[in-house]
Amino acid sequence: MLLLLLFFVAADQWLRQQRSVDWDIPIWVALYPINGDGSEASRRYIAALTEAQFEPLQRFFEREAARHGLTLTTPFIFKLADEVESRPPQPPRNGSTLEVMLWSLKMRWWSWRNESYDGPTSMSLFLLYHEGEEGVPLAHSVGLQKGHTGIVNAFADRRERGGNQVIIAHELLHLIGASDKYSMSDNRPLHPHGYAEPDRRPLYPQRFAELMGGRIPISAERAEIPRRLARVVVGEMTASEIRWR
Repeated sequence: MLLLLLFFVAADQWLRQQRSVDWDIPIWVALYPINGDGSEASRRYIAALTEAQFEPLQRFFEREAARHGLTLTTPFIFKLADEVESRPPQPPRNGSTLEVMLWSLKMRWWSWRNESYDGPTSMSLFLLYHEGEEGVPLAHSVGLQKGHTGIVNAFADRRERGGNQVIIAHELLHLIGASDKYSMSDNRPLHPHGYAEPDRRPLYPQRFAELMGGRIPISAERAEIPRRLARVVVGEMTASEIRWR
């Protein structure tokens, strides 16, 4: 009976994943803010959040979907949900396969217990805001395709709003099957699929970042983090992975 139960759970997850990328109706995404560091700066930032501040995300995906020929005009609809008081379990650093699997189960359970948005949402992103320190990067964000949930570490700074939205868009596409296209050793985009214009001549500097490549390649040795979605595109391989092509 346990094997039968596991089979039905796996089958349900597979069917949900297939339906999520049919692109016959928009995917609703709930955004849950969390005070990630307990600071007063993060509290004030979250209190001032509005749903309108996330409209650039919707417009970005509308633009890129149209560029790839998707007939659905609005692929994603973003809804700002209530603040979540508890913090999600953090992924293990350099964890074993078993540790990562256990964390994934804990994360999906935690997500299910903390999802409170009363609407037709099918995916959830938990936005952990941090006051941050200049020159000190935040922990890596993560998106789980199984469970359709993710953690985004973001700065509680209005000057970083555009950069935060780039990270949200990146993690969201992980939820529907897009893969990373950068080197794990130095975070530089991998050619050709991590480049927005892989056939550009001369190749450098690139003008845009490929969303799953994460950065704008300036030279063979240097790449810059995009500060707004206007400098980002969805590449050909990523579009194929999420069935936009």
